[in-house]
Amino acid sequence: MAEIAKDRHYTKDHEWVLKDATEKDLVTLGISDFAQDALGDIVMVELPEVGDTVSQGEPYGSVESPKSVSDVFSPVSGEVVAVNEALEDAPEQVNDEPFGEGWLIRVRMSDAGQLGALMDGLAYGAFC
Repeated sequence: MAEIAKDRHYTKDHEWVLKDATEKDLVTLGISDFAQDALGDIVMVELPEVGDTVSQGEPYGSVESPKSVSDVFSPVSGEVVAVNEALEDAPEQVNDEPFGEGWLIRVRMSDAGQLGALMDGLAYGAFC
């Protein structure tokens, strides 16, 4: 059974959003435990640059496993303020710690109301 972090919001595409504890418009994005398990061993991660803009529902990067290359869709719109550069040399962190060191990007949201359209952990668990 896949782990579901209860402190996050989720999309039907198995991405998660974690709100920053101090800055209400800052979020961290990643893929769920369910998604990384379905993909298998992640061997490469392609992410945007700091300063790029992401749009809700649109792809902003990809994760590659021996089985496939999958787009990663943004749950929110905004500006990329940080990218997990450690994944360049250690993409397996997405498999090992999808809710920790395997985060993908941080975004300053342009519309915090978009979080309301996402599932909480309980709803995501039922969805899976």
